[in-house]
Amino acid sequence: MTDLRRVLALADLDGRRIAWAVLAGVATLGSALALSALSAWLILRAWQMPPVLHLSVAVVAVRALGISRGICRYLERLATHDVALRGTVALRAALYRALAQRESTAAWRLRRGDLVVRTGDDVDAIGDVVVRALVPAAVAAVLAVASVGLLAAFSPAAAAILAGCLLLAGVVAPILTARAQTDDDADHARARADAAASTVLAIESAAELRVAGRLADVRARAAAARCDVAAAEDRAARWSALAAAAGPLATGVAVVGALLVGTVAYGSGTAFAGGTSPMSLAIVVLVPLAAFEATSVLPAAAVAVTRGRLAARRIVDLIGSGTTTPEPPVPGARLATARPELVLDGVVAGYATDRGTAPMTTTIAAGERVALVGPSGVGKTSVALTAAGLLPAVAGTVSLGDATTGRRTLSDLDPADVRAAVTFFAEDARVFETSVFENLRVVRGDLGVDEALAALDATGLGAWVRALPDGPDTVLVGGDRSLSGGQRRRLLLARVVVSRAPVVIVDEPTEHLDDASSARLLAALLDPGSGLLDPATTAVVITHRPVPAGVRTLSCSPGEKVVADSARAGVASSVHERGGGSKLYDLWTREVAAR
Repeated sequence: MTDLRRVLALADLDGRRIAWAVLAGVATLGSALALSALSAWLILRAWQMPPVLHLSVAVVAVRALGISRGICRYLERLATHDVALRGTVALRAALYRALAQRESTAAWRLRRGDLVVRTGDDVDAIGDVVVRALVPAAVAAVLAVASVGLLAAFSPAAAAILAGCLLLAGVVAPILTARAQTDDDADHARARADAAASTVLAIESAAELRVAGRLADVRARAAAARCDVAAAEDRAARWSALAAAAGPLATGVAVVGALLVGTVAYGSGTAFAGGTSPMSLAIVVLVPLAAFEATSVLPAAAVAVTRGRLAARRIVDLIGSGTTTPEPPVPGARLATARPELVLDGVVAGYATDRGTAPMTTTIAAGERVALVGPSGVGKTSVALTAAGLLPAVAGTVSLGDATTGRRTLSDLDPADVRAAVTFFAEDARVFETSVFENLRVVRGDLGVDEALAALDATGLGAWVRALPDGPDTVLVGGDRSLSGGQRRRLLLARVVVSRAPVVIVDEPTEHLDDASSARLLAALLDPGSGLLDPATTAVVITHRPVPAGVRTLSCSPGEKVVADSARAGVASSVHERGGGSKLYDLWTREVAAR
């Protein structure tokens, strides 16, 4: 439960709002309990045909309780979902903040489908803990005590029977359900992650897989994974059904036991507190029926807690086991210069499932333009991620600074300073389903429209954007599916142009462009005097295209096989070094087989 408590702390749940939700739930089921007892009394008292005025208060109270039950139920649902939705919003914000600010490789080592599950379904599972477990359990505890206390006022023996049956329905059945559910839910989570990953792969890489002739196979794997999800859900449903049967069984035993005790007591004329009366007998028999309404949801609450624990474990694994609050990590040393040098000292980059790069030692001066070259799959993107502080180095260090103010390794610097100083622009960066202008503002929130259009003009996309119905405010329906490969590449390159980071690392900026446009834009990126980027900006460009004469090049070559340690286990290279459809497919299938 430690992980679940930690994640609930990240959700920043408001105790007062939870208390209001519990109070509304108690009022709802308390109205039902009082309605059952009062209705039993009223029916039997009316059978005795007293003066009608003797019944008027009870009649009005029955109507009031019937109305208040519906109103309180609405208020309880409103309050509970308000708490849960606020909590899931806060938790997602904390997750995104942790992924953006902490030194975590989780976003890189997980398949995209698995990452979607952890930030989507797993966060929803934490919200379900609030809606289906925390509040209902608190309400059930209060109502159980109230029911037993009410029945004890009439018959202690019937109250003892009710207490035992409530323990069976409200404690034993949920515990058994939770134990049986743990293994099934672990299988369900794995199946759901596999289904999401294979589905995302089939959607995002459909073109490459179709060219390689593997698309049908991947679709079949996705369908099989969905069948596994359904099978896991069926296994979990069997245990839920058994737990659900315990509720009616306990209710029946409690009612029959109360009826037997009440009948004997009524026949002897001595057993009811306060005297023998048919109204007392009716209350003793009917109150247990209402008492079990609160415990009927507890097996589902146990299921929600079990799923929430598994979800919390995966969330903690995503952001790091030391995370207890949504606050950013403690700042390190500040970067003393606005235009730092980038220094790689014996850096070996790689992943736990791949071969590392050969050690690289170099100093890239402020404002220098460098091309990083090498065969496909050799580890250029790994080096870029390591230089940007997004992937821990297998060996060696990466430093920022200069000879005057001194150099510090990335691990010693304030993470905020590292993110502000070095920006990595991925080859497969996301194009969001929003306007062209907003797709550029993801790099700089203070970007103006005129500056955005100037950047688009510089990358050759300005005329096309101006011809759109709403110009730069036109929404790209479907995200990158609304763009050609060349248009997408120019839009991503425009993000580099508008960036104010002193060091930019750009992965394959001119792929999918014709040879002339590619040569022109690559030359502009690597020429400080071209005006495409600020002359003072340091740029490292990964490319397979011919590098213009006079430009410094760094050659990346393979090194020894990386030996995985516990901090790096599970990091998958296929997320970063994507080749053709066949290579992508083979890497993905090896990942699945290794798991």
